[in-house]
Amino acid sequence: METQKTDVINELNKLIVINNDRTEGYERASSETKDSDLKTLFNKFASQSRKFHTELVSELSRAGGQPEKGTTTSGKFYRAWMDFKSAVSNKDRKAILSSCEFGEDVARDTYKDILKEPGLPSSSQNIITSQFNEITRSHDEIKQLRDSL
Repeated sequence: METQKTDVINELNKLIVINNDRTEGYERASSETKDSDLKTLFNKFASQSRKFHTELVSELSRAGGQPEKGTTTSGKFYRAWMDFKSAVSNKDRKAILSSCEFGEDVARDTYKDILKEPGLPSSSQNIITSQFNEITRSHDEIKQLRDSL
């Protein structure tokens, strides 16, 4: 039973870190883009990630865990935001949205993988499923914007 509790804590912390990354990435994106529609969209997604973070920390506390504080410093998500920074400096709207979509792919895939894990308490399952659905909608919104260019 202790192993299952540890697994749940580890999975929730993975999602906390992903949302820390999303928040930081979208805050940076918002501050660096000049396009007001993208600025509004990026602020919305940063706010969404802060909300998710709060929900996950609350669930983690119920499970007896302590939240991770940082962001990833390597891996796919970090690379997506570095690609974004390059796209912003080149003012390439399609490249900006493509980089954001890649970051959303990583977040969505992380959620999807965690939802496949056996033994998640129903409260965690419900929160993660709800957040997964919202991230999927966010991904689709970015993809639709990118495809419209």
